[in-house]
Amino acid sequence: MQEHLKFYINGEWVDPATPKTLDVINPTTEEAFATISMGSAADVDKAVAAATAAFESFSTTTVAERVELFGAILAEYGKRYDEIAAAISTEMGAPIWLSKAAQAATGQAHFATAMGILKNYAWEEQRGSYFLKKEPVGVCGLITPWNWPINQISCKVAPALAAGCTMVLKPSEVAPVNAIILAEILHAAGVPKGVFNLVNGDGPAVGEPMSSHPDIHMMSFTGSTRAGILVAKSAADTVKRVSQELGGKSANIVLEDADLQTAVAGGVSQVFTNSGQSCNAPTRMLVPAAKHAEALEIAKAAAATVKVGDPFADGTVIGPVVSEVQFDKIQALIQAGIDEGAELIAGGTGRPDGLNAGYFVKPTIFGGVNNDMTIAREEIFGPVLTILPYETEEQAIEIANDTPYGLSGYVQSGDVEHAKAVAAQIRTGNVHINGTGPDFNAPFGGYKQSGNGREWGELGFEEFLETKAVFIPAA
Repeated sequence: MQEHLKFYINGEWVDPATPKTLDVINPTTEEAFATISMGSAADVDKAVAAATAAFESFSTTTVAERVELFGAILAEYGKRYDEIAAAISTEMGAPIWLSKAAQAATGQAHFATAMGILKNYAWEEQRGSYFLKKEPVGVCGLITPWNWPINQISCKVAPALAAGCTMVLKPSEVAPVNAIILAEILHAAGVPKGVFNLVNGDGPAVGEPMSSHPDIHMMSFTGSTRAGILVAKSAADTVKRVSQELGGKSANIVLEDADLQTAVAGGVSQVFTNSGQSCNAPTRMLVPAAKHAEALEIAKAAAATVKVGDPFADGTVIGPVVSEVQFDKIQALIQAGIDEGAELIAGGTGRPDGLNAGYFVKPTIFGGVNNDMTIAREEIFGPVLTILPYETEEQAIEIANDTPYGLSGYVQSGDVEHAKAVAAQIRTGNVHINGTGPDFNAPFGGYKQSGNGREWGELGFEEFLETKAVFIPAA
């Protein structure tokens, strides 16, 4: 059993103000593999005080000094890369191949991207009678989820550090070990004391005191829309900046001129990756009504190739979902799909055959779905795909936009210009055409209840900056 009973505050590992522990559960075995301490408002106060004290000096460090620091961070990250991947596979269930190829890799990529932006960023420019200056926003509170843990930590920590901010991180208590490793990496790299602080805990005991704290100048939150609303409400009294990346129910429009086999099989794979635990997963596949039956056969065949099992076993395509809470929620939503009359094409309730323990979910596909069904409205956050037929392109676009969310969208077409025309009508922060993947320099974030602000790349970096106009006398 691993024990991680201290918090990282002011450059040291310190005991919590009040002892309280939580077991961290391995979703593959349903057994505890680690114990962490759970923080309180007193721990938040201590961490914020350290970050406040460190801001004065760190905010005035030079670009060259911070670039050198990033070089050291990347070197230390490389040394711990496999350890981070193994921790993620153990604590949230991603297959080890995915943890190595994507989960741990994204964390490394965000630090490299932030370093590149830092080297070339224009911190001030003259505009007529004034200078426009960019300065660090101040002390930042960072709250991150469990589904892509080091990715979502790094896409906040890296730009905040690059901007010259100091910070307090509350990672998910469900998957906290990767964050503890990152704290050790930052310490080994020489991040000055007080610049980065880590307090484990839950939303009510740690997240709320962070959000409402008068000495935190910005909250950056990734998680559910429900929790994001609570963060925004708590932050309102102190008028701090709030940047949020929240839920999604992304549509994948397969146009009439798309290669149906490629589009449908690719869409199935994208939804099932990471056991469906991605906020931007294309979980609503829209197909022409005349091709609906054919699309279901393609999807069923694709689902049959998806092996569910131990994240560390060879050949595993998807592992368990992260927790009993998530497992029960997904099972209830699958049952809702059945009860509301959707056509079950693959999967269903219960664990896959041969898996009697662990939070394993059958890769599930529903056909004949309409956009009023629960499975088309709610974010399931599991390996569940809904396929919706449409009659016209205009109807497909209408269905795609008929959601409170607006994080991502997908368009499949044999004509890129056609796809671009459809993409322009989708109300989402990202649109991927014909299977294109992410770009770490591109902004990530959503419309509507999928959040506000942007992460990743230069726009994500600028979320951690304030803008100042300095007026100068005429020559």
